[in-house]
Amino acid sequence: MRLKIKYHTVKILFLLLIIIIIGCKEKRSTIVTPWGTKMTVDENGNTITDDTAEVNDVISNIKQCGELIMLTLSGPDTYYEYHGRGMGLHYLLCEQLAKHLGVVLRVDVCKDSVELITRLKNREGDIIAYPMKKTDNADLISCCEDWLVTKEYSNLADTIKKWYKSSMLTDIKQQQQRMLLMGNVKRHVYPMMLAPSKGQISAYDNLFRKYATTAGVDWVMLAAQCYQESCFDPKAHSWAGACGLMQIIPSTADHLSLPRSQMYEPEPNVAAAARLLRELQAQFKDISNPTERLKFSLAAYNAGYNHVRDAMALTKKYGGITQRWSDVRKYILLLSNKEYYSDPVVRYGYMRGSETANYVDMIIERHQKYREALRTGKAIVSTVKNKNYNEDNYTDPLSSSLAAHRASKKNKWRKD
Repeated sequence: MRLKIKYHTVKILFLLLIIIIIGCKEKRSTIVTPWGTKMTVDENGNTITDDTAEVNDVISNIKQCGELIMLTLSGPDTYYEYHGRGMGLHYLLCEQLAKHLGVVLRVDVCKDSVELITRLKNREGDIIAYPMKKTDNADLISCCEDWLVTKEYSNLADTIKKWYKSSMLTDIKQQQQRMLLMGNVKRHVYPMMLAPSKGQISAYDNLFRKYATTAGVDWVMLAAQCYQESCFDPKAHSWAGACGLMQIIPSTADHLSLPRSQMYEPEPNVAAAARLLRELQAQFKDISNPTERLKFSLAAYNAGYNHVRDAMALTKKYGGITQRWSDVRKYILLLSNKEYYSDPVVRYGYMRGSETANYVDMIIERHQKYREALRTGKAIVSTVKNKNYNEDNYTDPLSSSLAAHRASKKNKWRKD
């Protein structure tokens, strides 16, 4: 009974303290009561509920969670995955904002602007990082580069406005251009063929022969792919974190049980690449022709399995043969076109299709040249040159009737 009286006495005294704080109208503070309830008083002396306090102190909440949630749409200037990491001007800029806040960036890709706004209002994201048209919605606040937050997250908007400088976008554009330059892998360029008269392509032919069976290809194909990846430089590395002869990225190394400490070692690197090729070919088991299956697998090695499947879905939709690389290749290229990467059958959005098409072409052509050189003992006369494709001006192979058919369909979004 005595303990109960003491408890109520403490409770009364604590409530009196809150009244004093309200009377003084001090700045907002959060107090934990003796009975464990969090009570927050704002600068006007108003008691804020737990839910309201969480909204008004969104910066602290973001830091406590350790992540900033970015809502956006897929596109070359917004967000897309490229060699295992995020790309796009708005993504890279938002990544800098996350670093400024001391948290990591998480990206949720939406189907359209309606979903962007709905999910933002439902607190399923912190910010819309997408160049939205000016909206009359009073619940949304513009903070920078037409990014939006909800009115309840006004302190996040204020933080972004103080952080953002107009020069940042120019700097980000230059950064992305440097990252996307062809040949941005740092490597020593070794001869494309070491000794044709002796039947030697590189110093690593023994490894290609050893792991060709694992990969399900002939050893010359592994050599052709290796030259495309690293020019036979075991120390090659890229800005995206790809390492070694076969340019394995860290996340892929983890998946393949390749210790990161061994990523630059020639044999573990080639062995891991062989396992990946075997895995990819198994994923394309619906392609019965092994030569065709290999082309699809090489494309997936470069761009990711899901993007290749998106191109196959487009091929099927527009009457092409999904098991024939020459048909699917057209849509690999078209996945850099908004009309196609926004198609309802496409699940993984924008991709730099010209790079992937070029990757497969060059490996296949180089493989043929290697085979010929090994047969004749003659040096390769000309190297396989880069075939440049302009993604922005790529000609649509579809007829106007098919384009009209596409335009008549309602856009639906399929989630994973």
